[in-house]
Amino acid sequence: MSSEISANKPAPIIAEKNINKFNRTSGLRETIETLENGDYILISGFYSDALLLLRELHHYLKDELPNNSFQEQREYRTEYRRLSNLVLLEIKNQKLVVRKSPDIGWLEKFYSDNDHFFLTMPQVQGLNSAWQWYKNGISVPVLRNKLHTYYGVYFPTRFDHLTLFDNWLKRYQGPKKSAIDVGIGSGVLSLQMCKHGFQKVYGTDTNPNAIIGLTEFMADTKLSRKIELDYANLFGKWEKQTELIVFNPPWLPTSKELDRLDEAIYYNENLFPEFFAEAHKRLLQDGKLLIIFSNLAQITNVTNEHPVENELAEGGRFQLENCFKKKVKAASHRTNRDQHWRSEEEVELWVLVKL
Repeated sequence: MSSEISANKPAPIIAEKNINKFNRTSGLRETIETLENGDYILISGFYSDALLLLRELHHYLKDELPNNSFQEQREYRTEYRRLSNLVLLEIKNQKLVVRKSPDIGWLEKFYSDNDHFFLTMPQVQGLNSAWQWYKNGISVPVLRNKLHTYYGVYFPTRFDHLTLFDNWLKRYQGPKKSAIDVGIGSGVLSLQMCKHGFQKVYGTDTNPNAIIGLTEFMADTKLSRKIELDYANLFGKWEKQTELIVFNPPWLPTSKELDRLDEAIYYNENLFPEFFAEAHKRLLQDGKLLIIFSNLAQITNVTNEHPVENELAEGGRFQLENCFKKKVKAASHRTNRDQHWRSEEEVELWVLVKL
């Protein structure tokens, strides 16, 4: 299956010949002014020079922009993203040119036919982090084995919602012939269902890297016979009715002030109406529809709308069987963001049945 689709990867940049260069002797503020003007900066010395410039960029933006409320933090990250993506690194023969740089396996995997190009520093950082996660694996409390997620695939870094789902699966007494995992991502929900005895899970995703990565991860193991994949929106080719549909959608609506960053994080206004309409067709009359969500958008004043509550009030398709909630753990002391709202945040597991 993975051979039929192409992986998403950072697009190689062809930079102009007379690009501005930065090394340890360059002036930091003058360099930031160049970035503010929308011009590229090439890191020409050490990999650590790029890290130094990005740290200084954070200091500069903290002096220029407020960074307290949830919305202000989103705006701060947008401006940081704009400027940092003008910082370039050179790649030759699938290796970073700068000295003392990390060895990133994705460069060879993705760009074997391109011997000379440039990427932005955030892109390189993303590739480097993703390579470490892919190579070393990610431990998830609800799974026996580590996840080895492919580049560009969202994976859980917080586990309260997975614990909530796992506890529900432990109590579930219904049939376990099949289930559909809409937006399978890293595959964690499907792996949980297999762990709890589901015979077959059908997964879809609009991210080709999720399908490629899971296909590679499962290879010819027993999992490859239990989990079937389709690179498609919502339910894709899975038309047959099933006893369980699971959906862990994005928890925040798209903002008109921001570009859509990631379909795993932000949802548009059409996602939930289309999902509920299609889910109603594919759920058996005595089946369960599970939606994993959060009150994050409400407590951060992004919106007062709750898509599941809206469906129950106006959709005429489902009724509530139960809703389980769990307070999230406090933000890590290592984060630099002020996440005072975490004390009010709850993850939610909505269990719906057909009317």
